[in-house]
Amino acid sequence: MNWEVRTMRSKTSFFNGTLFRKNLTRFWPLWGGASFLGSLFPLAMLLQLMRYGEISAVGRNPMEFTEAYYIILSQVVPIVSLLYAILCAMVVWSYLYNARSVGLMHALPIRREGLFITNFLSGMAMQLIPYAVVGTLCVLVSLACGCLEPVGLLVTILGVLGESLFYFSSATLAAFVTGNIFALPAFYFLLHFLAVLLDWLVSTFATGFLFGLSGSYSGAVEWLSPTVYLINQVDVDRTYEEVFVRDAGSVYGGYTDSVLSAVRLENVWLIGVYALAGVVLLALAYALYRRRRSESAGDVVAVMWMKPVFRFGLAGLAALLGGQLLYTLFWEQFQSGWYYGTLPMLVCMIVAGVIGYYIASMLLAKALRVFRGSWKGVALVAVGCAVLCGVLHFDVLGVSARVPEISEVRQVSLYTADNSYEFYPGEEDELLEQVRQVHQAIAADADYIIQEQNTCNWYSRGMGTTSFHVTYTLSNGLTVSRNYLLPMARDRMAQEGTYDHLLDQLVNSDAMKAKRIHVNDSRYTVNSGYLYLDKRNESLDLNSREAAAVLEAVGRDAAAGTWGTYDWFGSGNGGDYAMNLELRFTYPSEYGDGIAYDGITITVRPGMDSTVSCLKDLGLITDEDLVTYGELNPENYNDAELEWVDPEAYVFYDPERAVDLPAGAAAVTVG
Repeated sequence: MNWEVRTMRSKTSFFNGTLFRKNLTRFWPLWGGASFLGSLFPLAMLLQLMRYGEISAVGRNPMEFTEAYYIILSQVVPIVSLLYAILCAMVVWSYLYNARSVGLMHALPIRREGLFITNFLSGMAMQLIPYAVVGTLCVLVSLACGCLEPVGLLVTILGVLGESLFYFSSATLAAFVTGNIFALPAFYFLLHFLAVLLDWLVSTFATGFLFGLSGSYSGAVEWLSPTVYLINQVDVDRTYEEVFVRDAGSVYGGYTDSVLSAVRLENVWLIGVYALAGVVLLALAYALYRRRRSESAGDVVAVMWMKPVFRFGLAGLAALLGGQLLYTLFWEQFQSGWYYGTLPMLVCMIVAGVIGYYIASMLLAKALRVFRGSWKGVALVAVGCAVLCGVLHFDVLGVSARVPEISEVRQVSLYTADNSYEFYPGEEDELLEQVRQVHQAIAADADYIIQEQNTCNWYSRGMGTTSFHVTYTLSNGLTVSRNYLLPMARDRMAQEGTYDHLLDQLVNSDAMKAKRIHVNDSRYTVNSGYLYLDKRNESLDLNSREAAAVLEAVGRDAAAGTWGTYDWFGSGNGGDYAMNLELRFTYPSEYGDGIAYDGITITVRPGMDSTVSCLKDLGLITDEDLVTYGELNPENYNDAELEWVDPEAYVFYDPERAVDLPAGAAAVTVG
């Protein structure tokens, strides 16, 4: 008798249909609720079209629907996917965070590969079902209007698939890093926004050490924060055409209208790049799952080699953020300078860093007794804080002294002497080199400027002040920005090589005067203006012809030297004519095919014969309007200096300057 029993050879399955269906039916409120909420928007759009009788309107533009799809894809889908993906991951991978659940799942006759693929596909299905429902309704609405545009629809579908894959893959990776359901969203959002957070923290921290460094966010590594980068980089580009619309009821037979002729999604390839990154993240998640211990359920960090990263990473974040907070609370009010005191900041950072170190240790150990033998880690945190403060205090990297070469930049923006300027390499290299020389001189005089800033009594010593804010847009798209508040001294202005002298030579050069009013700059077109006459209390609008005539007259005065010379030490406007003259310009926008606007204020003074004559010829002013502020309101001005005096202002009395005041005056504002 043959007792041998035939057995069926086992097969390795990478997908379990029963588990897949179980996940979808068990968690249907999640994807069902999301589908219901999403469907409200296309239904509301349909009702709106029906209300205005446009559902069957002839000649509707399909590009308008494509434009709507692209706006949603570029601005809405990243945020929705970011939030919805973590919810899907939390329900699909929830069994990993309970010892009994993970033991049961891993005891099933399903290999880990099968569990991983089945649960991932379950989560992706939950992620895509609401998009499929909403998309189908949108397609039906566009079909009802006769506006289905296949290319835009296809691009939108592929974009949604790519973004959904990336976000759920990143949520899956975060799920395998931790063994705690509450830590999962924290790790997930930290993964997506850590680069932006560190950029902001480091930039803000460095600004308190490095001379002239401005800005609290550089954007240098923004691509590591996908949601921020996608929203900022993926944009909708529109093209409009002027068409003649026939209208029998019009006396002209019709009218001209701008019609959307083409819509393009700029930088859409970034979605494909992030989709590929999602595949890489998915592979990393699978590698972590294969080696994941079931006993790690409940641990804040489930991967052994990541525990030191978590401990010291949290300590570093605490040192940067908490250190600045402690410094602001306990020391900033005692300092007199504009920059951090290195030693107090170091102490604050060490205190905050040590607190963060022990919090991380307690979370990892799931206990409060973590102090024994921790001195090595604490010492390492302290050394790290000291190294960072030392590097910034001594500017080891030479950040403060960096002035980009002309060959490195694409555009330079400068604000100084109450005016803004734009420079373009290859067109204005001589002026750009002068800007660089001023910047280099400012960086070289850092100690002198900081000392004067701490003294802060410039006006009482007869000194002036001005801002120097320069931004270099580099060829690689990054920016180098510096912001200085500069004391201006009369004696230094006469010394060659000082920033005072170089800045005066730059600002008051003929080329800069012409640039200030956009003379001979084909980018700018003067299109209007505004004139306010104080004596009449009357405002007048200038059309494009009048504004162009006034601009030409101001240009002649600038060439003659009667306009545009900036007075660094002027303390009042009593000698200016009592009028406010503005000219407005249009120029091509850097974004798309739009138009941007600019405006300048022209101070009209005695001696500007061409400008005054032009205003008279245009019938805008008469001789009676040619009164100065000092003549119109003598009670508000010091006769000796035509300096404006506010009788109700809080003033500081300076005996050395009081001897110059007229009889009856007690003090002037010298703040």
